[in-house]
Amino acid sequence: MGSERKIYSVAEVNRKARMVLESAMGELWVEGELSRVTIHSSGHWYFTLKDKDAAVSCAMFRNDNAHVVFKPKDGLKVQMLARPSLYEANGRYQLIASEMEAAGKGSLQEQFEKLKAKLAAEGLFDESRKKPLPLLPRKIGVVTSPTGAAIRDIINVLTRRFPNLEILLAPVIVQGPTAAKSIAAAIAYLNKVEQASRLLADDGENKRDACSTLPIDLLIVGRGGGSIEDLWAFNEEVVARAIFESKIPVISAVGHEIDFTIADFVADVRAPTPSAAAELAVREKSAFEDELTNHERRLRQSLKTMEREFRLRLNRAADSYVFREPENLLRRHRQKIQGLESQMGSSLRFGVQQAQQRVDELGMVMHHRMEHKVEQDRQSLVRLQSQLRMLNPLAVLGRGYSLTRKPDGTVVRTSKDVGVGESITTQLADGKVVSNVTEKE
Repeated sequence: MGSERKIYSVAEVNRKARMVLESAMGELWVEGELSRVTIHSSGHWYFTLKDKDAAVSCAMFRNDNAHVVFKPKDGLKVQMLARPSLYEANGRYQLIASEMEAAGKGSLQEQFEKLKAKLAAEGLFDESRKKPLPLLPRKIGVVTSPTGAAIRDIINVLTRRFPNLEILLAPVIVQGPTAAKSIAAAIAYLNKVEQASRLLADDGENKRDACSTLPIDLLIVGRGGGSIEDLWAFNEEVVARAIFESKIPVISAVGHEIDFTIADFVADVRAPTPSAAAELAVREKSAFEDELTNHERRLRQSLKTMEREFRLRLNRAADSYVFREPENLLRRHRQKIQGLESQMGSSLRFGVQQAQQRVDELGMVMHHRMEHKVEQDRQSLVRLQSQLRMLNPLAVLGRGYSLTRKPDGTVVRTSKDVGVGESITTQLADGKVVSNVTEKE
């Protein structure tokens, strides 16, 4: 019998295969298209990387994918640093990614242009929808990282230009797959704070707290400079729509001088850097003071000019005929009024006389017409009376005719209508005759 066999379990074989695979190949950069992307509740990513010739299962764990600046989705072409490995539980070959980026700037630029065209078609970039910046904001909300250089630059510029300004920071993540949602949520939150602050400031019982409940007049949204991947959160649709829907004017302040982000197109005003945004937000306090001084000087000059003009007009009025001979002026006006009264009286009397004459004429016409109408009606009545008299049955009886009825009132027209022994009543011109029928022929 030969030497004893070395028997391996399936798990041992898979483990050895994984170790050989990982040690033999190490990490390498792979390019392909994402497919069947799954974001697990644990934060890990599972997906397939494919090209036209092959496909491979992949995984990217939470600690590594937290540094990716975009959210993975099917069809996205990427480059990733990965090590080949083998999943021991089922022996499946896979790649474990530690870094991932879009496959070149061309791919990101394509996404940028596609979203830009979509939002432009919806009107999100229209100048007519831009809100004007306030002349003198009392409270400014800032949406940026709490630890970056951007917030320090903004605070330094604002406090130098206008020391009494109130600044409210909404700290956000400005880079990575969750950055866009973080920025959009902060913009929406500051809008809610603005509404609540206005309600409190308008409430009489809270006037004493007005300093702490000042409404937010302006938002600065941005970050310091970086690569296109670093700034990508400001090219996401969710950020663009949050800026567009903001009731508060927004200055975009992404730290890049040349290129524009989608946020720049949607914002009411675009600043090339966070510091420039702060300078656009408020003028220097000394400039306001100088302008107020100039306004005060011009106002004083205007008041002096008005005073001179009024004095001149007053002197002219004092020298006028009205003030020098007021009694003569009043007498002339009184005579004029009396003349007008006399003219009005004559006109009224003449008008009344004409009206009375017209009424008399109309009365005579109506009287003649009524007499004529009465005579016409009287003649019509005479004719009707004659016709009725001719049609009266009693008049017919007066000419020798009679009318015979049975006891029930039925008119007897022929001898057949009565029988022998029946009682009948004959109506004559001057009375009635009651008879009994004794014979019929």
